[in-house]
Amino acid sequence: MQPFHLAIPINNIEETQKFYTNILQCKVGRSTDQWIDFDFFGHQLSAHVKPEETTITRANMVDGESVPVRHFGVVLKWEDWHILAEELRSNNSDFIIEPTIRFKGKIGEQATMFFS
Repeated sequence: MQPFHLAIPINNIEETQKFYTNILQCKVGRSTDQWIDFDFFGHQLSAHVKPEETTITRANMVDGESVPVRHFGVVLKWEDWHILAEELRSNNSDFIIEPTIRFKGKIGEQATMFFS
């Protein structure tokens, strides 16, 4: 699989670096006082300080949940997903949608969680 590059808006470099390195175990790449790059599970995530762009504006109903249209994620092994969910819970992460199983018993069943 080819790695992708994704640029996202953030509020604060220090808080973002702490979250991505301590919780998600991402390595830091290049950075300035206005942006920071991470190795996000083999992909390049570039976080740019732009607080006015960080609010959630739109959502769609998906399997009974209001899912933010603007989101991204990584597909994890079942065990790794549970480890990450517990790590996020133990760090009092701000869940938009708590860890859950979506489409339970149907085609496309998946474990998901949304957090900011």
